[in-house]
Amino acid sequence: MSSQRSRLNLLIVQTLVVSLMFALIGRLFYLQVANTSVYQDAALSIQSRDIVSPALRGAITDSQGIPMAMDRPGLAITVDRSVIDKQADKGVAVLTRLSNLLKLPYPDLWQGTRLCGELEIGKRSGCWNGTRFQAIPITKQATQAQALVILENSDVYAGINAETLPVRSYPMIAGELPVHVLGYVGGVSEADLNDPSKGFYRNENVGKSGLEYVYDDYLRGKPGIKTVIVDRKESVTQTSQNSQSTPGNNLVTNISAPLQAAVEKALDKAVHTSRSMGYHADSGAAIVLNVKNGAVLAMASWPTYDPNMFQKGLTVKQAKDLFSESTGVPALSRAIQGTYAPASTFKALSVVAASAAGYNLNGKYNCPSKVQIGNREFKNFEAKNEGTINLEQAIAVSCDTIWYQIAYDQWVRDGGLSPKSNLKDYFFLNAKNFGVGKKTGIDLPDEATGRLPDRDWKKNYWKANKDFFCNYQKRAKAKDLTPYLIAIAHENCLDGYIVRAGDAVNFSIGQGDTLLSPLQLATMYAAVGNGGTLYKPQIARAVVTPAGKVIKEFKPEVNGKIPATASDLEFLHRALRAVATRGTGAGLFANFPVPVSGKTGTGQVLGRNSNGSAKDDTSWFASYAPSNNPQYAVVMMVSQGGFGAAASGGGVKDIYTALFGVKGNKVDPASAIFPASGPSSAIPVIDTKGAAAMKVVKK
Repeated sequence: MSSQRSRLNLLIVQTLVVSLMFALIGRLFYLQVANTSVYQDAALSIQSRDIVSPALRGAITDSQGIPMAMDRPGLAITVDRSVIDKQADKGVAVLTRLSNLLKLPYPDLWQGTRLCGELEIGKRSGCWNGTRFQAIPITKQATQAQALVILENSDVYAGINAETLPVRSYPMIAGELPVHVLGYVGGVSEADLNDPSKGFYRNENVGKSGLEYVYDDYLRGKPGIKTVIVDRKESVTQTSQNSQSTPGNNLVTNISAPLQAAVEKALDKAVHTSRSMGYHADSGAAIVLNVKNGAVLAMASWPTYDPNMFQKGLTVKQAKDLFSESTGVPALSRAIQGTYAPASTFKALSVVAASAAGYNLNGKYNCPSKVQIGNREFKNFEAKNEGTINLEQAIAVSCDTIWYQIAYDQWVRDGGLSPKSNLKDYFFLNAKNFGVGKKTGIDLPDEATGRLPDRDWKKNYWKANKDFFCNYQKRAKAKDLTPYLIAIAHENCLDGYIVRAGDAVNFSIGQGDTLLSPLQLATMYAAVGNGGTLYKPQIARAVVTPAGKVIKEFKPEVNGKIPATASDLEFLHRALRAVATRGTGAGLFANFPVPVSGKTGTGQVLGRNSNGSAKDDTSWFASYAPSNNPQYAVVMMVSQGGFGAAASGGGVKDIYTALFGVKGNKVDPASAIFPASGPSSAIPVIDTKGAAAMKVVKK
C-alpha cells in the first residue's frame, strides 16, 4: 500500500514538472518567436541614440522682403563627449586648454558639456539637452584663428572640432531692431520634450517669444534624424535610420524695416529729450498702424536689447538685466504688455459717450478752473479757467472740468450711491464697445487686457481685497496711517464695491483705475480715422515656402465697430484736427506740411520711485494722418515723460517726418517710406542668400 502511494506521489510530481517545463517552453517561444518584433524594438530603443541635425529655420522678413531674422552659417567649436569621456581625466585637460583658447570660464564650459540628465534638478542651467554622441557647440561665433588652432593641433584637442552650424541672426539691415516683435529662439525644454503632441527633438531650436514663438510651426522646419545603435560600452554598432532635414518656411510681415528704424530712433530721442527736461522717463512705446486694415507697420518698445546675445550665450548678468527694474526690464514689451492711464487721449471716447447721453456736441459749456464734487475739488490742468467755450475748443485745449461736470451729472442720473435698476452707464458701456478692457488679438504672445473699471470690476476687486480693507485698524497701528487713509480704508471696507462720484469723473478723462496699452489706444484712434472699424492688429502678412510659394496669407480681421455716429465722427475729426492747429499740439504741428489730427495726454501717476521721488506724469500723443484722408495711426507713450506734447508729441512728429518724407516745410515724395497710395499689399520675393550684401538707405 505504501509503495503504491509513493508511486502515485512521484507521478504527480513528474506531471507538475512536465507541466512547468511546457509552460516555460511556451513562454520562451512567445518571447523569442511569436512576439519577437515587439521586444526587439524595445531592446533597440534602449540601445538607440538619436542624433539631431537642426533644420534651417525660415526667415522673418519685412513687407519688402528684407530679412529681419534669419539663419546664417556660424563657425562653431564643438565637443564630442563620446571621445573625451574615454580620456584618463575625463577631458579635464583638453577642456582647460579649450577654455584658455576661447577665453571662456572653465566652469561655464564644463557645465555646457554636461548632459542635463547628469545634473541635479535646479543645477542644470546651460546644460546640454542632446546626447553624448552629438557634437556639443560651445560657441557659434568662433574666429577662424581659433578654429585653425584646434584643427592643426588635433592631438592636444582630442574630441574638439570646428564646424559650421546654423545660427539665428538678426541682421538689422535697415538699422531696425524690433526685438519685442521678432522674439528669440532657444533650446527645447524638458516640458516640451515630454509633450508628444509637439514632436520636438533634443537639440532643436524653437521660438521662445514674439513671432518666433507664435509662428514656430511654420518657421521651424523638420530636423534630420540619424539613429545609431550602441552596445553596453556606448560604442556605435550600426545606423538604423538617417533622414535629411527639411528647411522651414519664411514669414513675411507687415513691418517696414526702414519705418521701424525711424520709429525706434524717434522713441529713443523722445525718452532722452524728456530726461533732459528733468523727468525720469523710464520706458516708452511707439506704434504705427495702417488705419485701413489694421496692419502693424512698426512697433517699438524702450528700453530694448539685442536678441543676438541669445545665440552668443547669455551670461548670468545679462539674464538678470533683462528682468531687472534697475535696467528698466528690457524684456517687457511696453507696446502690448505695458498698461497706463490714457489721460486726455481718452476724451475722444468721452465725446461719443456724451453724444449718446444727449449732450449737444456743437453746444457751449463752462470750463472753470475747478469743480467741487462732494467734498473734493477737481481742478483743470494747471488750474486754467477757459470760460464758456464750445466742445471742439474744449478738446483742443484739453479742458477737464467740462468732463467732470458731464460725468458727474450722468452718475447722479444713474442713482449715484444708490444705483438704479435700469442703469445707462453711458461712459462705461461706450468704453467697453471701444475695446477697453479687451485684448486686441494681435499675433504676439502675452498681450495685456488693460482695465475697464466699471461696476463689475469694482465688485470683483472689492471681493478680492475686502479682508485687506477691513484690516485697516491693525495696519493703522503697525504703519501709523494718517486719519485720511484710515477713513478711506474704512469706507472701502463698508462699500468699496460702489462706483462713487470720484470714480465717474476720473474715468471721463482717462484717469483713476483706467488702464490701456499703447496698442489698444492705437487701434481706437485708427478706428476714428477710418470711419469706425476696429481692426485686429496684424503683424504677419504671409507664409512663403523656400521655393517662393505662398501657402498662407493673412487677411484683415475686424474686431467690431466703435459706437460712434457719423456726426460723432465728423465732430471728432474737427476737434482732433483743432488740437494740432490751435490746441495743445499746435506748437508742434501748426505749420507741419502734412495735416495731423491727434490728442495729447498727461497721465497723473501715484507712487514713488526707488529713490523716494514722486513719479512723473505719463506722456501720450495719439494721432492719425493725413487728416483729410487718414492712412496711418501713430501713438507714442513715454512713462514718466511729463507733458504729452513735450515728449511723445515731438516723437510722433519725428515719425511722421520720416513716414511722409518731410524736409523743412515741404513733403519730398521720393524720401517717403511708402508711395502716396500707401503700403503695397504684394508679397515680396525673399532673398536670404543675398541679405548680407543688402543695404537700405535710411530716409
